[in-house]
Amino acid sequence: MTAGKNILEHLKKVDSTLYQVAVKFDVDEVVKFENHRNYLERLCRAIVGQQLSTKAAATIWGRFAELVPNKEVTPNNVALLQHEMMRGAGLSNAKARYVHALAVAVIEKEIDLENLDTLSNEAVISELTKLKGVGVWTAEMFLMFTLLRPDVFSVGDLGLRRAMEKIYGLSDPSAEVLIEISSKWSPYRTYVCRILWESLDNNPSS
Repeated sequence: MTAGKNILEHLKKVDSTLYQVAVKFDVDEVVKFENHRNYLERLCRAIVGQQLSTKAAATIWGRFAELVPNKEVTPNNVALLQHEMMRGAGLSNAKARYVHALAVAVIEKEIDLENLDTLSNEAVISELTKLKGVGVWTAEMFLMFTLLRPDVFSVGDLGLRRAMEKIYGLSDPSAEVLIEISSKWSPYRTYVCRILWESLDNNPSS
């Protein structure tokens, strides 16, 4: 049985409302993840893309990548970038500072990115949110899309909130209500989030 079929079978048992939405998609295709090993690059990209549309984030990231020597996003290469260069690529003042601070934190061993995949979800969030410019949402996206953790739900994601309001007919639900609904999807919450984003055509994985 494929991953998509497993997820559909689970939803059919625990959440018939969402199941009726999920069957409209090629779930095997929706839940595909790319494997990314350059954790610094993924975090830089997440910071660059905060508060931006997928298209705008991709454009600015492309400009940023052109600035990095040999397009290799390493701590030393990023730390060498001047603030005004990053501003010229479209980063805000704050984002330029955050990206530089992230590179310096790795160089000075304030954070060990390479060993993040050995930590629990909660410990990863705790480590990453120590960094300037990295909040809980960014850490959760890192868990989902970079570490490929299968059972993560981001209660603060506006896209997920909108999708759930639409599907379940909710009006301004509390975080507790959203978490309670999502608990039924375990151990596939990350994949179900992909389905919810897909229902809005608003997947943040780009």
